[in-house]
Amino acid sequence: MRVVIQRVNQASVAIDNKIRSKIGKGLLVFLGIESADSDEDIEWLCGKIARLRLFDDEGGVMNLSVQEIQGDVLVVSQFTLHAKTKKGNRPSYIQAAPPDIAIPLYKSFIQCIEKGIGKTVATGEFGAMMKVSIVNDGPVTIIIDSKNRE
Repeated sequence: MRVVIQRVNQASVAIDNKIRSKIGKGLLVFLGIESADSDEDIEWLCGKIARLRLFDDEGGVMNLSVQEIQGDVLVVSQFTLHAKTKKGNRPSYIQAAPPDIAIPLYKSFIQCIEKGIGKTVATGEFGAMMKVSIVNDGPVTIIIDSKNRE
């Protein structure tokens, strides 16, 4: 499971020119799921995201988590995070999980994040063509892969 996390002042997702979800200060989480992912990956990643200290404290130091600031979270599925680009110029997405595997994991991930931050999480729509608007704060962008726990 791979995520790209962006600290945002606001973010939204539109589908067919209609806003599906929007958030204020918090985290935009792009989520890529592969077939080998499990509940263990979800638990580890959700805990990491909820506790990751990406927000400034009163001294201007990134020392507070999204949980501590009671920030919002927007989760957007993005299979392209598992693109393989080693050969040629056309990315291969063979490592990305097919919908029958990915959708239940995506739903579990959302429930886990909600539990971790103690509030409802905004989402995109799995498999939909989405327009994501972001006001990135910093910018702060973090990449985490549950298979490479650095």
